[in-house]
Amino acid sequence: MLTLEVDHSVEQARDRRPHAVVIGSGFGGLAAGVRLGARGYRVTLLERLEQAGGRARVHRQDGFTFDAGPTIVTAPQLFEELWTLAGRRLSNDVTLVPMDPFYRIQFADGSSFAYSGDPDRMRAEVARFAPDDVAGYERFMAHSRAVCEIGFERLGHVPFGRIGAMLKIAPDLIRLSGHRSVYDVVARFIRDERLRTVFSFHPLLIGGNPFQASAIYCLIADLERRWGVHFAMGGTGQLVDGLVRLIRSQNGRVRLGAEVARIRVENGAATGVELSGGETIAADLVVSNADSAVTHARLLPEAQRWSPGRFRRARSSMGLFVWYFGTKRRYPGVDHHTILLGPRYRGLLSDIFDRKVLADDASLYLHRPTATDPSLAPPGCDAFYVLAPVPNLAGGQDWQTLAESYRRRIARILETSLLPGLTDAIVTSRMTTPQDFQDDFLSYRGSGFGLEPVLTQSAWFRPHNRDGHVRNLYLVGAGTHPGAGLPGVLSSARVLDSVVPDARVTA
Repeated sequence: MLTLEVDHSVEQARDRRPHAVVIGSGFGGLAAGVRLGARGYRVTLLERLEQAGGRARVHRQDGFTFDAGPTIVTAPQLFEELWTLAGRRLSNDVTLVPMDPFYRIQFADGSSFAYSGDPDRMRAEVARFAPDDVAGYERFMAHSRAVCEIGFERLGHVPFGRIGAMLKIAPDLIRLSGHRSVYDVVARFIRDERLRTVFSFHPLLIGGNPFQASAIYCLIADLERRWGVHFAMGGTGQLVDGLVRLIRSQNGRVRLGAEVARIRVENGAATGVELSGGETIAADLVVSNADSAVTHARLLPEAQRWSPGRFRRARSSMGLFVWYFGTKRRYPGVDHHTILLGPRYRGLLSDIFDRKVLADDASLYLHRPTATDPSLAPPGCDAFYVLAPVPNLAGGQDWQTLAESYRRRIARILETSLLPGLTDAIVTSRMTTPQDFQDDFLSYRGSGFGLEPVLTQSAWFRPHNRDGHVRNLYLVGAGTHPGAGLPGVLSSARVLDSVVPDARVTA
């Protein structure tokens, strides 16, 4: 990862372009920096950690490379567009490799489903489980296409700053069953319970409960089929490094280890930021890629903060327990992406999202990047990342006490299913818990994806990309419209093109 910064302070002092300060270097902040730079703004991006990327930072230890967060790249054209805006080609800096299959979904009974973008193979997989569901699967994919065309292609980069925008799409929202849950809509088309799980799990990739997330997220199935699921060779951190280089190529500045203590507001408008060390940075506009709840709880003056009632009503996404480990042997039979389902589906999700208790069982996402890029581990070794959805910190779990015992529980699940001999094969290990999400990323309630993607927290109901109370303050990232996931946070930066005024250079 890039950690060095070239000092452009002299050049910036002579730069008369309007100044935009971006708080946070997650993908939303990085994309915002590139877009603002392309529109004539002088950009300063501030990151409190010593490494760019936010949740997409990289861990390197003992010769292994672990992506800390996002591992699935969908809608790669959104990255292509950023490189184009900076006058470059994505392929010059990053190699994206298509995944085939996208995921292997393994059930507790030992059966598995190879989820791919090939329509013929997908029909065959569905028929293998339930021949009578093939026609329903086709109808579901047609529904997913209709939702994607409206929800992603037409509205994904449209601001919802006014209630009128929400009312305008209400007929489409109702027609496409956006008021229902993803699982409910899938169940309309498909009868086999295992297949219902296969085609309803996607909201978990953006922090949502399939039994509660708005059915607008049925669009993900079509989005993946049309544009594929990809992996960045060298890891997702290569995309972070590339975006940092783009910002610097536009004469922007990326400052690491620069923590914003507060956003300065004068006469109802954002005028810059103050760092934790006391330094003040003036700006014509401020873009916050921080957690939207934290922006309104800590960074703004008290008069502009959310009310206590709004914080109580806010529904946060689930927490994440992530275990990164390397083995001294390879597991060639394990796919790049595996979703290992436990014995329960609805009950486990209720424990996580509603009861907020740490269940004895678990469903896991296992990432084996060395299946595609062996360079991420020493020769003859494998690198892994296993993610377990868990309650966010509202559940009251003490992760300092629980982390190691929970890691061992996950290790037993993996050892008895996919990774025989795992305990003896591990040569390096580290963990991230919801407490780390709160401490490292200032994530409200330690949630993994910001606000939960339910209908009452979507579109106009989600924190707006242009703040409704403070002029010249804008939000990007998972906590604002359109939501979490790489396409969501990149699209939140696209929204800025509609709501941020054109740069006007002063003489």
